[in-house]
Amino acid sequence: MSSLVELTTEPHSPFLRRVRIRNYKSIEKCDLQLRSLTILVGRNGSGKSNFLDALRFVADAVKSPLDHALQTRGGIDAVRRKSIGHPHNFAIWLELSLPSDGLATYSFELTAKAKGGFEIRHEQVEVRGRTDTGHYLVENGGLVRSSESNMPPLPADRLYLTNASGLPIFRPLYDALSSMGFYNLNPDAMKEVQQPDAGELLRRDGSNIASVVARLKSERPELMQRIDQFLSTIVPGIVGADRIALGPRETLQFRQSVEGSEYPWRFYATNMSDGTLRAFGSLVAVTQLANGRSSVSLVGIEEPETALHPAAASALMDALREAAERTQIVVTTHSPELIDQVDLAREALLVVVSEHGTTKIAPIDKASREALQRHLSTPGELLRWDQLEPDREYLAAQMKLELREGSPELGTPARSADR
Repeated sequence: MSSLVELTTEPHSPFLRRVRIRNYKSIEKCDLQLRSLTILVGRNGSGKSNFLDALRFVADAVKSPLDHALQTRGGIDAVRRKSIGHPHNFAIWLELSLPSDGLATYSFELTAKAKGGFEIRHEQVEVRGRTDTGHYLVENGGLVRSSESNMPPLPADRLYLTNASGLPIFRPLYDALSSMGFYNLNPDAMKEVQQPDAGELLRRDGSNIASVVARLKSERPELMQRIDQFLSTIVPGIVGADRIALGPRETLQFRQSVEGSEYPWRFYATNMSDGTLRAFGSLVAVTQLANGRSSVSLVGIEEPETALHPAAASALMDALREAAERTQIVVTTHSPELIDQVDLAREALLVVVSEHGTTKIAPIDKASREALQRHLSTPGELLRWDQLEPDREYLAAQMKLELREGSPELGTPARSADR
């Protein structure tokens, strides 16, 4: 068992330190350690998006009724892994560093009922702050134990953390999980004239990006300036972007330097390329603010390099790396140019493969590590040659893990992703 006593904090410690998943979509079992910047690389359809969606499910489930989080994914039958025997339940276990310098573990298990619907079989929290601790355990619809004497009523349709967040000891965990943001940016949605909102969290498709930019400019103008600087490096000629009001609605307006012109020319978002908008959306996503003026806890982005020139990969990685000093970032990709920029000493590179319909995720294998250490090839070259393989010993250890009924434990600790 991995206890909180074994965890230590460090500067820029990742928010999600360890993730265990069982029977979520195509993922049978995984047990992974994440870094402040983690890159998941694999072919289309390998299951990279399913890993991110498992984390997004946690954020959705603590903010809304479970039925809503499940139905937006097609119901529990679409979420639990399809296989011979078709398991009735799925489980997620997280080990976290909280912004308040606390440590926590959080887990839950949902199971499908025989006559339809679902139930919460298990939910458990352990929080350790600088001066106090808290915990609770829910099993089969009942509160088994807790550290607090004034625990709220147990809801039937929500994870208990939603109600328990009213207590100060559990609030930082709830805030951190609910502020995670996950993105599959849609340039068409970003081009549309938008209805203004508070700009508190960028929507998954980027459709409220003008409001998020307005909030950044107002509350942290220095961060918006860095976005403009990185954008000008990724897309030469573009010198910045602003939120522009169009009557009761709003949009983005980009500034572009043009030879011979004293002032930058201005173009609405509808006139910008898809690659420019996706790059800008990625920069905003990793820089945006959570409640208050703090950074969001974690940002997951699917293929941020899409529609970008390969030469822009280095500048994009520089931007992600800088942002990872404030916000944990998980990126999916199948771009050789992007993974060639990964620093294996500081950042996690995880290989995702699909075998017989099952997603498997692990650090790169020993042969690949040796080739990289001896500078015989680059990660991008191995990917192009279809020789970037997951560590088979690591995968075999994952398959031996067992999730005991009523317990968050999956077994022995995961190995570090850079081993």
